[in-house]
Amino acid sequence: MQINNFTAYLLVSHGSRDPRPDLAMQQLAGLLSEMLPQGENFVGVATLEANIQPLHLQIQDFADRVQAFGCKRVQIIPLFLLPGFHVMTDIPAEIALAEQAITEGMTIELRPYVGSYPGLAKFFTRMMMTVTSDVSIILAHGSRRADSHTSVENIAATVGAVTAYWSVPPSLEVRVQELIAAGYGQIAIFPYFLFTGGITDAIALAVKTLELQFPSVTFQLAQPLGTSREFADLIWDFIKEEEKVFG
Repeated sequence: MQINNFTAYLLVSHGSRDPRPDLAMQQLAGLLSEMLPQGENFVGVATLEANIQPLHLQIQDFADRVQAFGCKRVQIIPLFLLPGFHVMTDIPAEIALAEQAITEGMTIELRPYVGSYPGLAKFFTRMMMTVTSDVSIILAHGSRRADSHTSVENIAATVGAVTAYWSVPPSLEVRVQELIAAGYGQIAIFPYFLFTGGITDAIALAVKTLELQFPSVTFQLAQPLGTSREFADLIWDFIKEEEKVFG
């Protein structure tokens, strides 16, 4: 039996040759599916890179699949934390290509990237309450794009943390050295990444090195953000608020 006039959601991440992010994406999609009215919504996953198909073909395939069940609208949810080139340029371009091939009657809508969600500050506040520390570092990937760090800097200011970046200054090591010089002895590090992968492995190794370098300092390394039910709640709450505004 077909179900008419429902919305399907396509989670779009960067993509990786490491299988762990893909498994985590599937887990997150499953958590979101559990929150949606049974039989009325559909959640899928796609990646911008490291896929046998370009993103626009993945969007087309997903749209065709859900349209067979009566779906008339697909919302694209970019699982990106910073507004870099992928968010601002690549994904909109891929959606435009997909729209050229999608059959009439199907609407594709691009929603804001998750790093812009207002609820992220509260999410981090709850995360920070789970550890004991003198100071917290939010460690993001970083981008050379102008103003791309505004959202994470705002979150850090709201929750009373400091920032560091993996690919641009200030680095984790430099930030840690500054905090130790200021007298902090318990430092919590929150990777501003969605899923476990090569970079989070490298971060864990870097923290081990810092522990050896500063044996009198206690370091705590948190898990990435994207596979918890709380993070799925954050996305779903934002979807509901968007629906109220845009219908």
